[in-house]
Amino acid sequence: MPGSQVPAADATLRILSHLATQRGPVAAATLATALDLPRSTVYHLLGVLQKRGFVVHLPEARRYGLGVAAFELSGGFARQQPLSRLGHPLLADLVDRVGESAHLAVMHGRDVLYIVEERAPRRPHLVTDVGVRLPAHLTASGRAMLASLPREQVRALFPDATAFVDRTGSGPARYRELRALLDTVSSEGFATEDGEVTEGMASVAVVVRDHVGWPAASIAVTFPSDTHSERTTLVSAVSAAAAELSRRIGG
Repeated sequence: MPGSQVPAADATLRILSHLATQRGPVAAATLATALDLPRSTVYHLLGVLQKRGFVVHLPEARRYGLGVAAFELSGGFARQQPLSRLGHPLLADLVDRVGESAHLAVMHGRDVLYIVEERAPRRPHLVTDVGVRLPAHLTASGRAMLASLPREQVRALFPDATAFVDRTGSGPARYRELRALLDTVSSEGFATEDGEVTEGMASVAVVVRDHVGWPAASIAVTFPSDTHSERTTLVSAVSAAAAELSRRIGG
């Protein structure tokens, strides 16, 4: 059915699509102007989207950004396998090159969802099996993606201390700590964790960006903490795999 016959649905999808292309949350008036929609219509639809979790309102900034439900749509796309099918051969090659286990993950609310795991021979079993979800702020994969989100979006995902769960007694426990960690990830171009998911294991990860620069996924390598004291080679290999997957999805 043409969009003109269902104007509310058409306008709703245009709002979501526009928000998805922005680097950060935007004002309702800006949306109305950009999409040539009446402001009353935009405010009404934003209210419905906010109630359903597809949009989050940042009252102090008077702006709107994508909500957790929008991330769940992204996770649904990943579960339907396009990303995993494209990523699997890249991870297999990565494991062959570095001799460590690798995985591909996507954001799912405040968690990461693992959609591909390629285990290296004679390496320990990991908790990152396909379908497993882990707290994004504790994992290198999650940190790589969170660092690529607008600050307001991260703040909306982690509004207070209750959003920070703990696994091994280490890792950020409040937003200020997480922000400092993500700023380091942004400046270095890769994320790390050491013992925050599983004691004795560490990871490095690099974000995979889509065609508008949004974090579509991340690729990580996990290894025993007492190995790879020089991790430059690992970071380089993971970065190359992430860049290739970004290219394959149009990033």
